Amino acid sequence: MSTKRKIPHNDGLYFITFTCYKWLSLFEITKGYYVVYKWFDHLKGKGHYIVGYVIMPNHIHALIGFSNSKISINTIIGNGKRFMAYEIIKRLTEQNENDLLEELSFGVSKRDEKRGKLHEVFEESFDWKECKSDKFIDQKLDYMHDNPCTGVWNLAESPIDYQHSSATFYLTGEQGIYTITHCGELKDVDLAKDAVANNE
Repeated sequence: MSTKRKIPHNDGLYFITFTCYKWLSLFEITKGYYVVYKWFDHLKGKGHYIVGYVIMPNHIHALIGFSNSKISINTIIGNGKRFMAYEIIKRLTEQNENDLLEELSFGVSKRDEKRGKLHEVFEESFDWKECKSDKFIDQKLDYMHDNPCTGVWNLAESPIDYQHSSATFYLTGEQGIYTITHCGELKDVDLAKDAVANNE
């Protein structure tokens, strides 16, 4: 799933996925879902759009409309992961999760260790798909929203029963615990020219 491919554009609508190190359920263990919402707030403050999401115990799927900026989308995602990693490590430390902290420490590569990195919170790479058609956008939204109800998870009977997801908004029209922008609204937005700030 992970990729090191660079996103070739600085704007556009993308389906983004990234995963906790070794698929550990770090968001659940730390109750750190709020960390993702803080990152979403940061992105919105820079003129980007959160169009859909699901925060699972150990990974995130998000549909994000990136407004044009001078910073690459890969850098924006990388900075977001660093911010979230810091908050998760802080919470693990407060919870005295010493065995888990040690495991995350062992995951740091020698190269990153030399640069001062202490813990590996996320898998290094992330997956991305550019969303250019309504059909593809709908597919990704359905995939995200069904995620908690399928496979090994069984976290909810229905997508709208899972709190950390945009399913409620798309299925009922009412915003859930985090306010997002409907994908249809982005049709009237020129992401190439709509940047509020020239940085991430």
